Amino acid sequence: MKPVIKIGSLTIRGDGPLFLIAGPCVIEDEATTLEVARFLKEIGEELDIPVIFKTSYDKANRTSLNSFRGPGIEKGLEVIQKVKDTTGLPVLSDVHNPGEVEKAARVLDVIQIPAFLCRQTDLVLAAAQSGIPVNIKKGQFLSPWEMELTIEKATSTGNRNLLLTERGTFFGYNNLVVDMRSIALMKEFGFPVIFDATHSVQLPGGGGTCSGGQREFVSHLSRAAVAAGADGVFTEIHPDPDSALCDGPNSLPLHELKPLLTMLKEIHSVLRS
Repeated sequence: MKPVIKIGSLTIRGDGPLFLIAGPCVIEDEATTLEVARFLKEIGEELDIPVIFKTSYDKANRTSLNSFRGPGIEKGLEVIQKVKDTTGLPVLSDVHNPGEVEKAARVLDVIQIPAFLCRQTDLVLAAAQSGIPVNIKKGQFLSPWEMELTIEKATSTGNRNLLLTERGTFFGYNNLVVDMRSIALMKEFGFPVIFDATHSVQLPGGGGTCSGGQREFVSHLSRAAVAAGADGVFTEIHPDPDSALCDGPNSLPLHELKPLLTMLKEIHSVLRS
């Protein structure tokens, strides 16, 4: 039997409706964060798609020491709490070390384990021990079947409220490739599988002192992933990606989200019928 995962007011399951995790890469300021959250609230209601708002209070795994990281946990969680209070959307953020979990879990509805940290045992255990849902991103350096070992770590705590995210695999220097077989392989573990559309088109370190990206391929890969059986889609969006302080090259502008979701929902509906 597939786990039924409660995330805020949403019920997420592997055989349920297509759902969306979306938001800006990082909290740049309160106004932009709330603008994106309100936009997602409207899109979710208009298209009848469950939405989980994502952002990060700290991007600790940046290419350069000078890369923008965000406001930090204290101010960042205050902004994320305002998103919850203003929109009612469930909220998700990356957590980078075990010492942050307790404080983050007071606000977050989902703790996200960054791909680079999916093998960090203490972090995975601490996140799962919080009792709230955990989204584990598959490392770019892992095969999909190796995720079973990470799942075993998390479920050893008794927490089975897990989401698994595919976000591409290293393909030489500064490039990623998506093996769509990964979605089917990870679904065999019994948990909802998400396709991270925007990080899968990232070019890690491709900008020299920052990551590059090819957002023009987000739609192509998203359609393929939903057709391959993905239960949800993860996308980073921004009012003006070209001026975003983090991951702009692989983020979508707001106006491109609705037509993409409309297509994905139709593909998902055909597949499930």
